[in-house]
Amino acid sequence: MQDYLKTIDKVIARGPYEATWASLSHYKTPEWYKKLKFGIFIHWGVYSVPAFGNEWYSRNMYIQGSKEYEHHIATYGPQKEFGYKDFIPMFKAEKFDPTAWAELFSRAGARYVIPVAEHCDGFQMYRSSISHWNAYEMGPLRDMLGELSAACQEKGLTTGCSSHRVEHWFFMGHGKEFDSDIKEPLQRGDFYWPAMPEPADHFDLFSEPAPTQEYLEDWLIRTCELIDRYQPKILYLDWWIQHSAVRPYLKKLAAYYYNRAAEWGTEVVINYKHDAFFFGSAVPDVERGQFADVKPYFWQTDTSVALNSWCYTESNNYRPAADLVRDLVDIVSKNGCLLLNVGPKADGTFAEEDRRILEEIGAWMAVNGEAIYDTNVWRKYGEGPTRIVEGQFADGIKKNFTPRDLRFTYKDGYLYATALKGSGDGEYCITSLGEQDASRQAHFHGIIEDVQVLGANAPTQWHRDAEGLHVKTDLVTDMPVVMKLRVE
Repeated sequence: MQDYLKTIDKVIARGPYEATWASLSHYKTPEWYKKLKFGIFIHWGVYSVPAFGNEWYSRNMYIQGSKEYEHHIATYGPQKEFGYKDFIPMFKAEKFDPTAWAELFSRAGARYVIPVAEHCDGFQMYRSSISHWNAYEMGPLRDMLGELSAACQEKGLTTGCSSHRVEHWFFMGHGKEFDSDIKEPLQRGDFYWPAMPEPADHFDLFSEPAPTQEYLEDWLIRTCELIDRYQPKILYLDWWIQHSAVRPYLKKLAAYYYNRAAEWGTEVVINYKHDAFFFGSAVPDVERGQFADVKPYFWQTDTSVALNSWCYTESNNYRPAADLVRDLVDIVSKNGCLLLNVGPKADGTFAEEDRRILEEIGAWMAVNGEAIYDTNVWRKYGEGPTRIVEGQFADGIKKNFTPRDLRFTYKDGYLYATALKGSGDGEYCITSLGEQDASRQAHFHGIIEDVQVLGANAPTQWHRDAEGLHVKTDLVTDMPVVMKLRVE
């Protein structure tokens, strides 16, 4: 451990970034990342075996009176006789085919993939020298992260990984409150260690007991091992890193990662939530939500195909593919990207609904992706009557977009106007593109040379007057409709 800490210090000392916010504020979001727009997040692990509730099963099964607690006793027996660790031999992933996964993600139109390397339960989905509680030595006996990263890279997909390890500090703590398999003494290296009391307010930056130096050094080394072993282009960090005790280690981690990337001759990205990082030193992420307006900085939304869970469960409440595409279009128009999560089953296969959603998104992207990939924001993000509820955990609020809700992107002399919901008669009016007159300030002053509706069979009919640009197409669909304008 001490040798690894010395290595971390040496990498920081010899690189362009120091472990200070002043130095890290010189970070620039890579242009390659801004072009990708759409990625796949993957929550898959030991929690996929019970497939009940959600990915927090390992925590909730030890909370007396919870639905997971009661389900666990009824299905597997008392927690003192069958604990969370006893699911590991059942996590076999016998049908896991990384090449098939990569092909599915590619067909879905994704450009980057971020598997969860270690969730809050503390089980690593990769080969590790830090802990023996990992998929290479237990359960599947395979390096899941390594195999999937290699397969995705073969398909031209950018790969990263996520760490949710910091929440493990308190994640198993409720198991000490009754007679379970989580017992003292716990020490470093134990699967359940440290199982501390959970803070009453997860967003209290000074909640006690605060993570100790021993625990945070372990977290830092685990994360740096991920960086060194897999060279991820994107490192996603989950939310509890904003705790005040973690801040010094965050700065070390960022400096180490950015300096390692400089040694590799590349640029990398850190995703963070809330105010964990000094603004501008990494890329902010909005969990299950988005912004109501365009932002001058690049950002990311992470959400899931299911409203109730990030992992596979037998009762997932799925969102329609059309709604997910609408969110993607809205997010991209506001200078963001979408990281969409799917949860495989414990055997390594995807539920039919997960597959269907990804295939439907991919079919839309195959026709309309040029309005998404490599695009830039326009002078306004869009128009229309429907307002977005801004902030995290708002993806369950139905937006009810109309054909009048349009979003704009721009690329290579083309302006793309996307109606978030297709109209029943194939007619649209883009008021932002109306002819300017004395009583109205139009947002568009260029000359429209041509209008094409992507995916339409017949030539697009269009004309422009003071009310707006009127478009008529034979394409009738409920999915978003992209109008491509050649302008001078």
